[in-house]
Amino acid sequence: MFRRSFLAVFVVWLVGLPDAAAQRPPTIAAAANLNFALTEIARQFERERGTRVDVVFGASGTLTRQIRDGAPFEMFLAADEEFPGQLAAAGLTRDEGAVYAIGRLVLFAPTGSPLVVDERLDGLSRLLQAGGVTRFAIANPEVAPYGRAAEATLRTRGLWDAIRSRLVLGDSIAQAAQFATTGNAVGGLIAYSLVKEPALANKGKYALIPRTDHPPLRQRMVLLKQATPIVEQFYAYMQGAAARAILIKNGYEVPQ
Repeated sequence: MFRRSFLAVFVVWLVGLPDAAAQRPPTIAAAANLNFALTEIARQFERERGTRVDVVFGASGTLTRQIRDGAPFEMFLAADEEFPGQLAAAGLTRDEGAVYAIGRLVLFAPTGSPLVVDERLDGLSRLLQAGGVTRFAIANPEVAPYGRAAEATLRTRGLWDAIRSRLVLGDSIAQAAQFATTGNAVGGLIAYSLVKEPALANKGKYALIPRTDHPPLRQRMVLLKQATPIVEQFYAYMQGAAARAILIKNGYEVPQ
């Protein structure tokens, strides 16, 4: 639902005929929190410029590993600055790239959940004390920056030790959102950009987490060494007014 299959894209790339490979749209890798916003930006880019880019969504850490392993991506839009920095240090990028957005985290509870949502996580604390938290969803902090932000938030509120055994970890923030919105958990800490989509927002209630509860989710993008002119154009487009307006509409802040 939230991301395209990297395997499918990779297999097509491997088995396609040379002419078909030359004609296929370039592929970029993007953090899963961008699913809705970047899909809209890519469509608008195609309408305005007449050229298309394909997007593969996943956890930033997972995509970083795939790029290191030679995945045919030409651009990487991460959910943090650390993973693009690793690729730049390894000599796989054109330069250090640019911050294109700053993300936010929300506490989400699906309809019917006993969890009362609030920005200070007081409702989650009360539910924990009452033994009412069976499962709580976050993204895996090892590969997902939004998972690291969720862990930091839980630690800030003094809940990490009490809730740790009840966590269900998504491979990406998109999968964590699936867990949190389908009733498999009492709720979760997920990306604001995902619950801004009406299809998800209508599945429950959410509260925006204060910026001070976790390190800022400064999201950086980089061009990889093999980037083609179309992707160079898309990189520039991401820094323009049209893309920035879509990012803001989807709950992001943008650098000035």
